[in-house]
Amino acid sequence: QPLLEESGGGLAQAGGSLRLSCAASGRTFSSDAMGWFRQAPGKEREFVASIRWSGGNTYYTDSVKGRFTISRDNAKNTVYLQMNSLKPEDTAVYYCAVRLRYYSGNYYSLREYDYWGRGTQVTVSS
Repeated sequence: QPLLEESGGGLAQAGGSLRLSCAASGRTFSSDAMGWFRQAPGKEREFVASIRWSGGNTYYTDSVKGRFTISRDNAKNTVYLQMNSLKPEDTAVYYCAVRLRYYSGNYYSLREYDYWGRGTQVTVSS
């Protein structure tokens, strides 16, 4: 079973930056993609960004386009989320997830991902 461990969360001021990391171990070497999701208090978990291991195709939700960048290091089995120009509405617990196989062209749905990390808190103050 894959294990995912997020790190890099914390407190930032509006306009600041944070970089999240997700280290994957276990049965991830042939997985299709990794994704980042977030869940704010009282809200449903939502898609943020994802990246395919092969080819590096990336996908973003509209609210983070131009501010967040997802990247991967295949050798380290690690995915990163560089978050710039942070806004208070980015405050949430951020979760890393792995999609083991190609199920469909939809990389935005939570249901497409198989395993999840425990999350890391990101708090952006105004």
